Amino acid sequence: MKIAFFDSGVGGLTVLSTAMKEIQNAEFIYFDDSKNVPYGTKSKERVKELVMDAVDLIASLDVDALVIACNTATSIAVNSIREKYTFPVIGMEPAVKPAVEKCGQKQVLVTATPLTLIEEKFQNLVSRIDQGNVVNLLALPELVVFAENFMFDDETVLPYLKEKLNPFNLDNFGTIVLGCTHFPFFREHFRKVIPEHVRIIDGNEGTVRHLKNILRDKITERSVRTEVTFYSGGVQQTDNLRYQKYLDLLSSI
Repeated sequence: MKIAFFDSGVGGLTVLSTAMKEIQNAEFIYFDDSKNVPYGTKSKERVKELVMDAVDLIASLDVDALVIACNTATSIAVNSIREKYTFPVIGMEPAVKPAVEKCGQKQVLVTATPLTLIEEKFQNLVSRIDQGNVVNLLALPELVVFAENFMFDDETVLPYLKEKLNPFNLDNFGTIVLGCTHFPFFREHFRKVIPEHVRIIDGNEGTVRHLKNILRDKITERSVRTEVTFYSGGVQQTDNLRYQKYLDLLSSI
C-alpha cells in the first residue's frame, strides 16, 4: 500500500510522523513543493495552481491514497483534487471542533497561516461550530519561514511568539489550536510562553484516524518493511542535505 503526503514544505512531516506510528505496513511518499513555499502568503489562485500541478505528479506515482498535509492547500484545492482523481484524498483542517467542544467557559485561539484564516472553507467551519463566540484567530506566517529554514532555537522563536501573543490575555484561554502542519514543530516553544492550563492541540491525530478508516480494507497485518521516499518539486531526494534534514526532523518529532 502506497500513501502519499503532500505539503508545501516540511510541515507535513508532522503528519507523516503520526501516520508512521499508527500504520506499520505501508510505503510512504513525502512530496513537497519547497520551490514555492510558503503557500499561506500567496494568492488563492496561485496556490491552487501549484497544488494541482503537484498532485498531477503524485498521481503518476500510482498511490493508493493522498493526504494533503497542509491546511492551506486543503482549504483551497481539496474539492478540485477529489473531482479529478479516484484515489482517496484526505485533507486537513484546524482542530476547531474539538477545541470548542472542550473549552468550557474559556476562549480558543486558532493559529494558522493568513490564507487559511481568510478562506471560505475555514470561515464556514468556524461559523458552524463557534456558537458561543469563543474562537479568536491569529496568523503566524513567520513560523513557516522558521521551519523551512530549520530555525528552531529559542532566541529566534520565543520573541516572535511573545510579540504575537501579547495582545491576548491568555489567562482567559483554554486551548490554542496549531492550525498549520508546520506549527507542531514549535509546540515546546508555545509551552514556554503560555500559561500552564492552556492546552495545545493540532489536527494530525484526527487526520490519521480518518486515513486509517478510509484504508481499513487495505491495511494488512502481515509484516512489510515501512519505507519513506522523499520528493521535492517532483525530484526524488536521496543522500543530499535536505534529505538528511528531513530524516532528522522525522526522528525528532
